[in-house]
Amino acid sequence: MKIGSPREIKPQEFRVGLTPSAAREAVSHGHEVLIEAGAGMGAGFTDADYEAAGARILPDAKDIFAQAEMIVKVKEPQAGERKLLREGQVLFTYLHLAPDPEQTHGLIESGVTAIAYETVTDDRGGLPLLAPMSEVAGRLAPQMGAWTLQKANGGRGVLMGGVPGVRPANVVIIGGGVVGTAAARVAVGMGANVTVLDRSIPRMSYLDDIFQGRLTTQYSSQANLAELLPEADMVVGAVLIPGAAAPKLVTRAQLPQMKPGAAIVDVAIDQGGCFETSRPTTHADPIYEVDGVMHYCVANMPGAVARTSTIALGNATMPFMLALADKGWRQACEDDPNLLNGLNVHSGHLTYYAVGRALGIDVLSPALALKQ
Repeated sequence: MKIGSPREIKPQEFRVGLTPSAAREAVSHGHEVLIEAGAGMGAGFTDADYEAAGARILPDAKDIFAQAEMIVKVKEPQAGERKLLREGQVLFTYLHLAPDPEQTHGLIESGVTAIAYETVTDDRGGLPLLAPMSEVAGRLAPQMGAWTLQKANGGRGVLMGGVPGVRPANVVIIGGGVVGTAAARVAVGMGANVTVLDRSIPRMSYLDDIFQGRLTTQYSSQANLAELLPEADMVVGAVLIPGAAAPKLVTRAQLPQMKPGAAIVDVAIDQGGCFETSRPTTHADPIYEVDGVMHYCVANMPGAVARTSTIALGNATMPFMLALADKGWRQACEDDPNLLNGLNVHSGHLTYYAVGRALGIDVLSPALALKQ
């Protein structure tokens, strides 16, 4: 199979879909790997690194899309890239379709078979291709929130860990999953006063155990959140419903209850965000203010640490990428129901129910898609 990886064109996205290590593995399996010139530079990988791995360097993205049978990316295809996709081609990348009707309709119209990293599952019900980036984004969230809290950036001017005689920042994390746990780990390490909200009693017990009293857990309810917001210096949104739009847990009407200059970091922004006032931003212009509250809503947070993120993502995606290339997408998905859960679009049909519910689009069963 011809596997292609173009340079990412989303603003300030420095990751790349294939590492030289993944390229080498694919070549060793008998596949041809095509890399756009300069695609890996943002993550510290040169064209020479890919050539040493056996890949072929092509001058621009049009060549990659024209020749490759499978496109491996990081971020969702942008408008110009969607025009280059074709029927029968496989797209393997993050998609986050639920809050993005334009992309969804574009992929359906292209006829491509699109498998989304974020909905591939494992035998325990986890999301193995989302987890590495959730871990990165979670660890970044308190760092970015601390920067947002600085007075020069419009924040309250509060130091996360305080100093002797001055209280530390109050950090509220909504969601105790991979993102929330990673965010809590860093925020606690920075010396903040951390509260994690979740609805799973076993998960809260787990957090209590691993943090040994260094944070507080509370059941996630509207009443508890409303009680915490007025005292919060930072609120991290870390809620995920796989493949679906994130629930809006903090409304605009609640913002005036928060302290002027408090920071919101919405890690769920890829799925539409869990604050009513959230809208996607970029690393070039990451912060905006609504009703005195500073919002950090960068939609590709892990792109800021592109080398770490690319390697972590490549480690997770490589086995699935090789299965798709070795067997073809149909056989690979028939053999692995977890990979089939990643099928979001096929040959002019939407194939993921949560996206269909979010956007009001009819859905073709993935099992039926396999037979088409």
